[in-house]
Amino acid sequence: MNKTVARRNKRKQQRSLISNIIFCLIALTALTGCIVLVLQNYNLQNEGREVMSRLEEHELEYIYTQEDLNAYLAENAIREREDERNNFLAEIKQRVSDGESTVSLLRSFFPDDIVVYADGGYSFFPISETLRKHEYVYDNFVKQENKEIVYLDEESNIRSIKGIDVSKHQGEIEWDKVAGDGVSYAFIRAGYRGSTEGKLVEDEFFTDNIEGAAENGIDIGIYFYTQAMTPEEAQEEAEFVLELIEPYEVSYPVVLDLEETESASARTAKMTKEEYTKAAIAFCEKIKEAGYTPMIYGNLKTFMIMLDLEQLEDYEKWFAYYDEAVYFPYAFNIWQYSAKGDIAGIKGDVDLNICMKDYILENE
Repeated sequence: MNKTVARRNKRKQQRSLISNIIFCLIALTALTGCIVLVLQNYNLQNEGREVMSRLEEHELEYIYTQEDLNAYLAENAIREREDERNNFLAEIKQRVSDGESTVSLLRSFFPDDIVVYADGGYSFFPISETLRKHEYVYDNFVKQENKEIVYLDEESNIRSIKGIDVSKHQGEIEWDKVAGDGVSYAFIRAGYRGSTEGKLVEDEFFTDNIEGAAENGIDIGIYFYTQAMTPEEAQEEAEFVLELIEPYEVSYPVVLDLEETESASARTAKMTKEEYTKAAIAFCEKIKEAGYTPMIYGNLKTFMIMLDLEQLEDYEKWFAYYDEAVYFPYAFNIWQYSAKGDIAGIKGDVDLNICMKDYILENE
């Protein structure tokens, strides 16, 4: 019996020892895990401090939030705009230093507009899609050695016709010498309406000029300087012209010369665009009824500010613009390119024109 008890006690002691060993192993494993976690946490802290240190020293790329990215893009956009602005200003400064005019600069910056300088300011007119455009190639307008401009075709043949326009301001003209200088046609001023009283006046050299040109084989066109305020006055001007030219052969157009008046007291000074346009139509219709080709003469201010071109598509245009590169997108047949021409037989300056339409051939 004592031996049995002793064996039981021994087995209990063995089991207790094994349990203690297992518990110790578990405790040791747990302690080891804690130590590992502590070490990992320590390493992470060290790595975190190192990363932050490197970020502060800009050794690592910063990872932007969306808010940061938006701010960054906005800042760079501002920089780009500032660069563009500086480049733009530098270009303007250089072009102005090279002598380019303000209106020329504006026209290059606004190619879809017609820029007109008039009355001390700049006006911008979007190029109309409905108005007829000319088909001239600007580079084909060529200034020759004698400073006269011609229009060339693709084979470099001259396709323009040389002409002048004259009035009493040219005085007595030796028309034989004019013909010998290659002038094919001349627009003769028939007369004008006074800018204050509105009286119709025949140009004092009209008869001499029209007969002298005709006698020397120069084709004739006619123009009248208008100051008509109403359609009725415009018709009166047309009738005045038709009576003057009735004895002569006129193969080129009969032209309404519409220009701005420099006097604030002129009878037309306060006319509206619609009033100018209605008067122009009345003149042209009267001329057309008589069997002549009506035409309107003017410059940029005439066609863009004083007249409504939408209502004048049926009439031919004579455009005055004194520069080597003509600046007008709409249809025109005659270009007056200089007011300081030098023509044999004429003392002093005379207007020079080129015509891109053969009116003689058309009328045959």
